[in-house]
Amino acid sequence: MARDYFKRVKELTPTRFWINNVTRDEANWAIEAGAIGCTQNPSYVNKMIQNEQMRGKVDELIRKYRAEGHSTEEIMVFVQRDLVLDIARIFKDIYDKTNGRCGYVSIQGDPFHEDAETIIRCALLNTADLPNMMAKVPVTEEGLKAIRVLAARGVPINATEVMSVRQALDVCEVYAEATRGMEKKAPIYYSHITGILDQYLTAYAKDNNIDINRDVLWQAGIAAAKKTYHLCKKANPEVGFIGGGARGLQHFTEMVGADANITINWKGTADKLLEADYPVVERFHMPTPDYVIDELLEKLPDYPKAFMVNGIKPEEYEDFGPVVLFRSTFEQNWQAALEYIENLK
Repeated sequence: MARDYFKRVKELTPTRFWINNVTRDEANWAIEAGAIGCTQNPSYVNKMIQNEQMRGKVDELIRKYRAEGHSTEEIMVFVQRDLVLDIARIFKDIYDKTNGRCGYVSIQGDPFHEDAETIIRCALLNTADLPNMMAKVPVTEEGLKAIRVLAARGVPINATEVMSVRQALDVCEVYAEATRGMEKKAPIYYSHITGILDQYLTAYAKDNNIDINRDVLWQAGIAAAKKTYHLCKKANPEVGFIGGGARGLQHFTEMVGADANITINWKGTADKLLEADYPVVERFHMPTPDYVIDELLEKLPDYPKAFMVNGIKPEEYEDFGPVVLFRSTFEQNWQAALEYIENLK
């Protein structure tokens, strides 16, 4: 088997493959398969603790920073940074060969402390050592304040936790204002977390016994991603698109054709796509039928917030259902890693 699916996607379309939350081995496998970037999230340290091959490295770092007198919270931040730096070094060759267009590895900080001041401080710490380290910032009211400061300071940004058209358009506006007049701008992307949006809406429909066509429901996240993409391309073409939160192979295959980076896990998604070796077919620019949008808007109370241009306000972003769902996984894993650090002998 050729196992060249992602390379063919790259050759035939503007869509690119990024890998998510990887070990060193997975990073190398992904690059060999065609990956040009990587996203790591606040679950990363706990994931490495659960990995038998990586646990020794994590323990070594914990003991090192504990010996220097750091608190548990500080140790967590430093361990995450060091682990992600290891992955960034692997992608650095891509960054160098593309003159900084590709090869970025993004890192997101403490999900329990997401005020602008803390986000900025952690972003500057995390991106100080390598030019291909990218600050991952949640698109909330506080996050937008941080994005404004970081963009003006030339920090590469992945604006994440985007579940609505309005969030992405706000990123476009803030970036334009923050970088106006700058000759050399650091890259910025917004990450539309399509898979988590689908997960949230599917669970809502099931929990509330919503009578909705399952084929219509299947298209909810992708339809929102398409609208977000096209509006943002018009609003500010300098802001790139990342598709994230994949919960099925369709969260890559339905994105093919977009000028975008689609980030997926190695196990269960990237490996399955390589095995399936699907034909490369551009689906992203196929219009979503009106009847699909009409049923989604009518039957799912939160869908207008995700889909309509003014369906949600910045002060609502942090408490928007799918954002809360996404952040909760980060909080659980961050807390578990803190407890591991605290209890390590």
